Amino acid sequence: MTESIAGRPHFVVECIYYGTAIFFFLYLFAYLWTSEGGPTLLAMTLVPITYVLFVLNGLRENDLYPRLPHAANYVIAAIYIGLALAVAVYMHTDYYDIGTVRAGDWNTNDLVMGGLMAVLVLEYSRKRHLPLFVLNLALILYAVYGYVVPGIFYHSGLSWARVVTAMSVETTTGVFSNLPQIALTVIGAFLLVLSVLSGFGCIESLLRATKRVAIRSAHALPQSAVVGSMCVGTVSGSGAANAITIGSATIPAMIGAGMPPATAAAIESASSLGGQLMPPVMGVAAFLMAEFLGKSYFEVIARGYVPALIYYATVAVSVYLLALRYRMRLVVGTYEKLSWRDIVNLAAFLSVISGLVGMMAAWNLAPQFAALYVFIAVGGFLLAVNTAALLQPGAWSFAQLIAPVRKFLDAYIEMTSDLTLLLATLAIMTGALVITGVPTKLGAILIDLAGVNLAAMVVLAFVFGAILGTGLPPAPTYILVAIVIAPPMIRVGVNPWVVHFFAFFLGVWGELTPPTSLVAAVTAKIANASFYSTLNRALQICISLFTLMAGVFIHPELVIEPGINQLGAALLVLVATIGITFSLQAVFADRPATDVSIRVILAAFALLVLLCPENRIATAACLPVIVLIGYWLLRRRAVGGVAEAHVVTSVQRNKGIFESCTAADLPVQGRPSTKRVLNLKIAKALGLNVPPSLLVRADEVIELVSERFLQRKLTGTARTA
Repeated sequence: MTESIAGRPHFVVECIYYGTAIFFFLYLFAYLWTSEGGPTLLAMTLVPITYVLFVLNGLRENDLYPRLPHAANYVIAAIYIGLALAVAVYMHTDYYDIGTVRAGDWNTNDLVMGGLMAVLVLEYSRKRHLPLFVLNLALILYAVYGYVVPGIFYHSGLSWARVVTAMSVETTTGVFSNLPQIALTVIGAFLLVLSVLSGFGCIESLLRATKRVAIRSAHALPQSAVVGSMCVGTVSGSGAANAITIGSATIPAMIGAGMPPATAAAIESASSLGGQLMPPVMGVAAFLMAEFLGKSYFEVIARGYVPALIYYATVAVSVYLLALRYRMRLVVGTYEKLSWRDIVNLAAFLSVISGLVGMMAAWNLAPQFAALYVFIAVGGFLLAVNTAALLQPGAWSFAQLIAPVRKFLDAYIEMTSDLTLLLATLAIMTGALVITGVPTKLGAILIDLAGVNLAAMVVLAFVFGAILGTGLPPAPTYILVAIVIAPPMIRVGVNPWVVHFFAFFLGVWGELTPPTSLVAAVTAKIANASFYSTLNRALQICISLFTLMAGVFIHPELVIEPGINQLGAALLVLVATIGITFSLQAVFADRPATDVSIRVILAAFALLVLLCPENRIATAACLPVIVLIGYWLLRRRAVGGVAEAHVVTSVQRNKGIFESCTAADLPVQGRPSTKRVLNLKIAKALGLNVPPSLLVRADEVIELVSERFLQRKLTGTARTA
C-alpha cells in the first residue's frame, strides 16, 4: 500500500510529461508544415514549454534538486512550471502588441514576463552548463556596472531595464531571438529524422551490421568504431550521442582484442567527434554558420562533405597504425545475424541520407522542408512495417506497437528541449555582448596585436578559441569566435567562408579540450580509463582538425566553392595530414636514430604541402611524402614476409631432425605457454563482471554479443559521466 501511494506522484508526473510532450510535438509539427505565425511567435510560445519539459524530465529522473526532499522538488517544480506557463500564455496572446505597438516602449508586464523567462533559462544553464552560466552572469554585471572597469572596456553602464529587454522582449537578441528559433525550426526538423531512426531501432541495426564486419579481421575491429560513428554522425551531429551509441559496444571489444583502455576510448572519442563534421546533419554550429552568413544550410553541407571525409580518412589511417602497434587479436564472437527487420532498418537509414541530400540538392528544397518530408516518409514506412509485423498470428502486442513511438517521442523531446534552452542561453550571451560593444573592442585589440598580419591574427584567434573551448561547448565557442574574430579578418580581405569554417573547426576541436570534454568523459567512463590519458591520445588521432584549421587559410578553395578546385585543395590537405599522421605513429626503422630522422623528414615535407601557398611547390612536395609512406608499406610487407619465412624454416628444420634421428635422440622441447581464453558468455551466466585489465591480458576473447544487453549495461554507466 505504501509503495502504491509513493508511486502515485511519479505516475502523475509521467502523465503530465507525456501530455505536454505530445502537445509540444503536435504544435511544432503543425508549424513546420504550415509556418503559420512565423518563427518569433513559435519561440515565444514554445521556449517556455521546453522549460516545462525540462523540469518534468528532472522530476522523472529524480535529478531536479537531488539533495532536497521529494516534496520540496515537487513544490519547486510546480512554481517553475506555473511561471513558465504564465510566460507562454502572456507572450502568445500579447505577441503582436509586444512586437509592434509597444516595441521600444515596453510596459512593466512585458519586462516582468520577459525577465522571468530569462531567469528560468539562466537557472537551466546553472544546472546543465555551469561555465555558460558564470559567463552570462559576468556579462550581465559588466553591462550594468561597466563604469567600474578601467581601460578600453570602460563604458558608462546600462540600466537593468535595458539589460532585461535585451535578454527577452527584444527579439533580435535574448531568449526569443534567432538562436532558439533555429533550434525549433531547422534543427528541430532534422532532429525528427534522427529520433525516428533511433525510436525504430535503425541505429541498433547499423551497429549490428558494423560488428559483422569487425569480426572478419583484428584490424577491422577498431575501424568499426570509425565507420559506425561516421554513419551515425550523418544523422546525429553530436559527438556525445555517437560515443554512447557506438562506443558502448566498440570500446569493450577493442579492449578485449588487446587495445589499451585509454587508446580504445581515444579512438571512439575521435571517431564520435567527427559526427559534428559529417553532413547532412552536422553539429549545431553548422546551422548557426548558415544564419551568420545569411546562406542556405545546404550551402554549408555542400562545402562540409570534403573536410569531413578528410577527417575520417585520416582518423582511419591513425587507427590502423595503432592497431598494428598493439598487435590486436581477432576476437571470436557469436554475433547475431541480420534479420529482415535489420535489412529494412538499414534501407531506411540509407534512404534518409539520400533523401535529405537529394531533396536539398536536386529539388532545391529548404532544409526544414526536406527534413520534414523525409521524416514523414521514413517514419510512416517504419511505423507501417512495425504494425504489419505485429499483425502476424500470435504476434500482436499493444505495448510493442507503442514502444518505438514512445522511444521516438522521448528522444525527440529530450534533444529538442535541451537544445532550445541551450541556444536561448547562448542568445542571452550574444545579447549582452552586443549591447556592451565587447566584440568591437576585442576585434580592435586583435588587429593591434597582429599588426594586420594574417598569420598572427590566425594564431591569436586560435588561442582565443582554445581558451573558450576549455569551458564552453562547440556552439558557444563558435559563436564567440564568429562574433569577435570574423569581422576584423573579413575586413582585411579573408573570405567569410574561410573565417567561419575556421571558427567551426575550432569549436569542434574545443570539444576535446579539458576539463569539459563530454565525449572524452563518456568514452573514458566506458573504458574505465584515465580521462586525461584519453584526451591526450584522442588529440593525436584528431590531428586532422589542426590541419583543416590551417588548410582553410593556406588553401581556401577547400571551402570557398564546391567543385574541382575544392578537390585539388582537399588532396593537398589529405596528403599532408596523412604524412603528419605517419610521422607521429609509424615506425620506419629498427634503429631509433634512423627512425626519428625519417619521421622528421616526412613531417617536414608534409608541413610544406600543408603550409605552402604556392600550389606547384605543394604538389611537388607530395612526392617525397608518398614515397616515404610507400617505403613504410614495403617495409611492413617485408617484415611480415620474414616472419612467415621464419616459421616455415623452423618447421622444415624440425622435420629434418625427425628424419635424421632415432626416437631416443630426439630433442625435448618444453611445454608451450598456456593460452589464456576468456569466455564472456560463461562469465555472464555466472554473474561475473570481467574488468578491462583482465581483458587486456587474455590471448583470446570469446565475446557474447547481445547488443541490447551490452548497450543497456554500458549506456547506464556512460550517462553518469
